Amino acid sequence: MQVIQYITENFMTVIIVANILLSLIIIFRERKQTAQTWAWLLVLLFIPVLGFVLYIFLGRGISKDKVFDLKMQEKVGKNVEIEAEKAAISRGLFPHPKTGQADPRQLIYMLTFHENSLYTMGNQIHLFTDGRKKFDALIADINQARNHIHLQYYIYRSDELGQEVREALITAAKRGVQVRVLLDAWGSTAVNEKFFAGLKAAGGELAFFFPLFVPYINPRINYRNHRKIVVIDGKIGYTGGFNVGNEYLGLVKKFGYWRDNHLRIYGDAVYSLQNRFIMDWNSQNTKEIQYEQHLFPEIEAAGTKAAQIVTSGPDSEHEQIKMTYLKMISLAKEEILIQTPYYIPDESIHEALKLALLSGVSVRLQIPNKPDHMLVYWATYSFSAELLDYGAIVETYENGFIHAKTMIIDRGIASVGSANIDVRSFQLDFEVNAVIYDEDLAEELRAAFFADSQLSKELTKEIYEQRSLLIKFKEGLARLISPLL
Repeated sequence: MQVIQYITENFMTVIIVANILLSLIIIFRERKQTAQTWAWLLVLLFIPVLGFVLYIFLGRGISKDKVFDLKMQEKVGKNVEIEAEKAAISRGLFPHPKTGQADPRQLIYMLTFHENSLYTMGNQIHLFTDGRKKFDALIADINQARNHIHLQYYIYRSDELGQEVREALITAAKRGVQVRVLLDAWGSTAVNEKFFAGLKAAGGELAFFFPLFVPYINPRINYRNHRKIVVIDGKIGYTGGFNVGNEYLGLVKKFGYWRDNHLRIYGDAVYSLQNRFIMDWNSQNTKEIQYEQHLFPEIEAAGTKAAQIVTSGPDSEHEQIKMTYLKMISLAKEEILIQTPYYIPDESIHEALKLALLSGVSVRLQIPNKPDHMLVYWATYSFSAELLDYGAIVETYENGFIHAKTMIIDRGIASVGSANIDVRSFQLDFEVNAVIYDEDLAEELRAAFFADSQLSKELTKEIYEQRSLLIKFKEGLARLISPLL
């Protein structure tokens, strides 16, 4: 009772001491980047009680050893193939992909030797820029599945599209296809076990990544599985930016037309998507998927496209996708095209783009003009405008919401995936990107980019300088806490 009375009478002292102790933990134990450390210290300083709660839910680190069985790569035989690739590269026997003026060799070397990303050739890759067309193709492939369907999304709605995909999965399960669905618990709060009851009754399986203790409450809430992966029969793979919901079909008035990029892959690159799904699934299940040959069948692909699948997350040793973006920027000799809904870069990415501009490389950046997260929008606006002083062309998409996460360099190398150009995607979220070495697909993405330019408005320095004091305040606040966004 005396302890309780002392705490009650000296509440502010206890809060100050707790804040100091927590600050020491943040500085010395978490070893975050400097910008993040200062951001959290400011939060604790100005909102001490609420700041403590926010840190518990949003600021704590994560142990990779408790998330994934990293030896799963050996179980699926991926390491054997990578070692063979490394030997081929070392002997100079690796074929040079068709990438025009862009030289991909250093990027391939980095991703193969240091990120263990399987380099594949002979892939057939189809680009989708429209949600309805993407989901029509996906449902058609689900309807043709004969062995298994592995489906993973960050957001899954219970609306018409969510029901349409669910019914296709139920039909597949009823004809004997093994269906597994993995959804992020935070992004997919609109659905639950009841929504998928029919799928489970038909023999399908459902899991949620980092499930919530109670709705919207989870100490791991800041670590989201943002990946979008579908693997069908081990041969067909989908990955990119579209989630499952009516807004991705352009049916939600708030966003209007939803502009995104998504890939359908047929070829050996699907092995990497399969491997990633298995690792994610097994991290959340006691009923693990074991290696079986039918999960990695022989694929007689007749395509010409070379690709590597790159994944990263808070469990990773390196920020693999950020490193990929940085290397692509450094390799560019003529042109860098970027589409991203959120441009909140860390210093390395921001400075790399400035250096490219100062070196005579053309940089064009497209961002939305329709915010889905207000502070994120103003931070994006501010960081993008800073590149104007270095000669960048910045465009705001006016035809709805642009959600594509794409980088194209020198008409020959492209990255399409789930990762935005922001600190969250680099450090906090679990992401997946496909890096494609092919001038034909790069040109297709480039054509889509410039088609979007016709529906965009150029942000000039004159327009930017005319912003109001209120907008300047919003930008300043957003940039101050940008390491936490």
